[in-house]
Amino acid sequence: MEKEIGDVEILSTSGSAVSAATEPDDTEREIVSEPAKVMRVGSMIKQLLDEVRQTELDEPSRVRLRAIYDTSIEELGSALSPDLRDELKRLAFPFAEDGTPTDIELRVAQAQLVGWLEGLFHGIQATLFAQQMAARQQLENMRGELPPGAGRPGPGMPEPEDRPGTYL
Repeated sequence: MEKEIGDVEILSTSGSAVSAATEPDDTEREIVSEPAKVMRVGSMIKQLLDEVRQTELDEPSRVRLRAIYDTSIEELGSALSPDLRDELKRLAFPFAEDGTPTDIELRVAQAQLVGWLEGLFHGIQATLFAQQMAARQQLENMRGELPPGAGRPGPGMPEPEDRPGTYL
């Protein structure tokens, strides 16, 4: 299935259309205001999940991991647009106030967060790809609009290989 975006048709490898804005307008807003922060927090969460996956956690470790998770959600939210922040809060259910989360609860919450972040990163990559394709198409269109002979020497001018050396 193909979909037009501006003057660019984009078809993803899975066969579904990739949607992205190719030209900025007045309604466009920054989706991620601090991409480096999102990358750092995302990498930390992923590494933490990899580390705790192989070990059983005692209660102090689970309390600490819960605090890290809650802080990570807050930090990520501060770097995202309001709509993404709301989506993150809807998906990141808070733990029960009265107790320490279990190993499984913590691992599921972290895996869910890592999955959401990977989806965010893939969306950003798709948008960048669409913008690059739109820019390439725009450049090709501009080249096609050049008058005939543009960029070629005029009558009486030597051909490129016949021209003398560089002028200083």
